[in-house]
Amino acid sequence: MRIGKIGAIALLLIFLNSAASAEKLADYLCFRRDVETFLSTHFSDICTETCYQSRISACCTREGIITFFADVVVNAIMSDETAIQALFSVLRSSQEGSKCIYLGEKGCLWQVKPLVCEMFLCKKAEDAVMKINQALRNEWHALKKREKTFRWPDQRVLFDELEQLFLDAGRTSPLMYLHNSPGLLRVKEEGLRGRGLKGRRGRAGLQGEQ
Repeated sequence: MRIGKIGAIALLLIFLNSAASAEKLADYLCFRRDVETFLSTHFSDICTETCYQSRISACCTREGIITFFADVVVNAIMSDETAIQALFSVLRSSQEGSKCIYLGEKGCLWQVKPLVCEMFLCKKAEDAVMKINQALRNEWHALKKREKTFRWPDQRVLFDELEQLFLDAGRTSPLMYLHNSPGLLRVKEEGLRGRGLKGRRGRAGLQGEQ
């Protein structure tokens, strides 16, 4: 089912009007700023050369990008009308070539990049920066550990809750992996079992209940 603009806006307002939900979103955006600061400080030069000049990196390859439904929702919340229309514009254009269609001359057109894109580092970049710097490697591993608290469904996570919000309103998307992916549903079921809950499967996925 296609999500209508008015319906989507109303659902987002419901989500943001919840103090607990707004706090989770704020925590996620804080995490994203921390990741952006880390990457821009330590990887900006090498990633610019590798991705935008020599183009030898796997970063931003069209077939290598996974976008979660929550990525779309968060980006919509943080985008103005001009930024959203820029995305629609490239979607309407010819989609040829091996690179992501959202990769513009000045970088990604998303205001908040998909999480998979933001957390990807090719081996060349990792080795160049972190191979002999254990402190930076530890900092990166800590960021990756924080990442899982938002999108890995062995516990209640923001990405799962955003999907559920739209599912409860009768809206679906093929990007709702936390409710459609067999592997992630198993992770969710094992997480519920570990917390003494049981899972209930349905067309929308797996839900926890006492």
